[in-house]
Amino acid sequence: SEGVERLQKAIQFADQLHEVNTEGVEPMDSVLEDRWCLYLREDDVTEGNCTKELLENAREKVEEYFVAPPGNIPLPKLEERETFLQGS
Repeated sequence: SEGVERLQKAIQFADQLHEVNTEGVEPMDSVLEDRWCLYLREDDVTEGNCTKELLENAREKVEEYFVAPPGNIPLPKLEERETFLQGS
């Protein structure tokens, strides 16, 4: 019931957008679209090859992936995975 109440409040908040007059306003792709280019930092790799160490921090993992949020979604057992993936 708390989740439903929170969702109803979010919808009421979002409904306020219907009151805004947007006539003649062009949609934007990004709030930064007036820039010629977006400046990104250099992607300098300082460490690497540490997948094993990083995955040791995972409470739950499947193959080489973190399961997030842990325990929220039941995952199929290894023998069920192939059948499960064919249905998606």
